[in-house]
Amino acid sequence: MAQDTRWTRALTSDHSVAFIAGGVAGAVSRTVVSPFERVKILLQVQSSTNAYNQGIFGAVKQVYAEEGAPGLLRGNGLNCVRIFPYSAVQFVVYEFCKKQWFERGAADGHAPLQMQNWQRLLSGALCGGCSVLATYPLDLVRTRLSIQTANLASLHRAKAANVARPPGVWELLVNTYKNEGGVFGLYRGVWPTSIGVVPYVALNFAVYEQLREFIPSSVDPSWANLFKLTIGALSGGVAQTITYPFDLLRRRFQVLAMGQNELGFRYKSVADALVTIGRTEGFKGYYKGLTANLFKVVPSTAVSWVVYEAVRDLMQA
Repeated sequence: MAQDTRWTRALTSDHSVAFIAGGVAGAVSRTVVSPFERVKILLQVQSSTNAYNQGIFGAVKQVYAEEGAPGLLRGNGLNCVRIFPYSAVQFVVYEFCKKQWFERGAADGHAPLQMQNWQRLLSGALCGGCSVLATYPLDLVRTRLSIQTANLASLHRAKAANVARPPGVWELLVNTYKNEGGVFGLYRGVWPTSIGVVPYVALNFAVYEQLREFIPSSVDPSWANLFKLTIGALSGGVAQTITYPFDLLRRRFQVLAMGQNELGFRYKSVADALVTIGRTEGFKGYYKGLTANLFKVVPSTAVSWVVYEAVRDLMQA
């Protein structure tokens, strides 16, 4: 009986609740928008090629025609394996930071009801950085798995055997580790990823928490969920649009050494990549795939916040 009580306390602790609720929220939200996630990556990694040039829904239709329904979800299983700890770490760190700010305020003689915006931004930035470091190798492999069977013009010259049987997750991890510099290879692109994810997560948390204050406390629960969906969509859309060029860099650095760089990217650094994209692809090059990404991010962020709060409330009931 005592052991059951300890397990119950452990599972209902603030950290456990945030971890489980955050992980479930991440997995559910990403699965809902998986086809748009795949299409976004394909659009991001085609530079001068136009294998997918029929718009978002045209690209989804093309992937379905070439690879069937499984093609729309390719990489999603690995993405869920990655996103569970990725999302869980974000919410655990954010709730931890929130608790620290409140305790510090109480120690100073006043107990704030809400964090200030700069505290939200700082807490969001910290949880974004922690989540990237904890799960980045899986993100890199997921990106490569997503484009492995795609009809990108320069990759279409690959050996037929490789196209017919794309390597699995473990094989990709091992090959990347062996052939691309060990741990360094597994973290290729982590810098542009971090400078994209950190401000994105910071803005997402700050905007959501700020807008959440406008939900009336007496509102009906069903309407409250609608409000949360709306402000979650707004926070995700605003944050992603502002930080999108770094998300594009993140994907391109991740495939830089893939297949002897058959996609043709030649970037020496983040600054060099920004200059090169501007020179060769114009301003639009920085936002290639943005529309597809918003189709993914807006509903994904909205669902993530609603699921997180629902699971959290259920576990704490």
